[in-house]
Amino acid sequence: MLLKIGRIILKTFIWTIILFILLLLLFDRLVQFRMDDTELADYFHKLSIPAHIGYYKAGGRDIRYIGVGDDSSKPTILFIHGAPSSLSYWKGYLSDSALRSRATIYALDRPGYGYSGLASPMPDIEAQAAVIRPILDSLHHVHHPIIVVGVSYGAPIACRLAMDYPSLVDGLVLTGPAIGPGQERFFWFTNMIESPLLHWTIPRMLQSANQEKIHHKEELKKMLPLWPRIHVPVVYLQGANDELIYTSNADFARAHLTNVPSLDIQMIPGRGHLIAFAEKTRIRKAILDMLDKCGK
Repeated sequence: MLLKIGRIILKTFIWTIILFILLLLLFDRLVQFRMDDTELADYFHKLSIPAHIGYYKAGGRDIRYIGVGDDSSKPTILFIHGAPSSLSYWKGYLSDSALRSRATIYALDRPGYGYSGLASPMPDIEAQAAVIRPILDSLHHVHHPIIVVGVSYGAPIACRLAMDYPSLVDGLVLTGPAIGPGQERFFWFTNMIESPLLHWTIPRMLQSANQEKIHHKEELKKMLPLWPRIHVPVVYLQGANDELIYTSNADFARAHLTNVPSLDIQMIPGRGHLIAFAEKTRIRKAILDMLDKCGK
């Protein structure tokens, strides 16, 4: 009798583990915030918008990007997403008629996200900027002015592009930017997730985001001496109620962007961190105004 009960308990335990693993795999599939090439192509095809989805090699991996518009005489806009996310975060901007009428637009999956090596992050901000660089200087014959738009964790990468490759950036639009070392919310479970016992249970995209979170403060500290290198106009937009990326980042921007020709800081009342969608009209206007300001 006891042996039979033991077998039932063991069988129940095994099936519980199997079900748990299946649920984790399903969760990983659901929590990716990415569209594959077919889904992405279909999205733009249904809107009758020509779009090119491509890959290039940089930093020892394949990087996926998308380009909308093929008029090399137009200015260029490059969108850089935050964490966790992918280039599909920007699809509403890539398909925006006002932006498309003014510029050729690019976005990419940052290393560790989308289809640029999911769960294989590259926390080094300098390295990420180097990986993104080919879009602007060797992969295409882009036309100036070049406006780089970065959101959240993508913002310091946009800034690093301007620091390291000044000839490739004419203006910066930063939304909810995480640029001040330590000036962001750090979750109590962040370090725990890196434990081998827990790490495998986390969706792959969140694994990348967690790695970036752990190293972000030290990476931003490396950039402290480099802020005077930025000599382009900057627009900074953030929700006044942002509890994820602290609003003290605006003070950091004022203190460190000392050599820019203009710094327009817009704190948006009643908004939190996710303003890219809720404030699309405002952000689009900021991008279009930046194109006018930087026009040649």
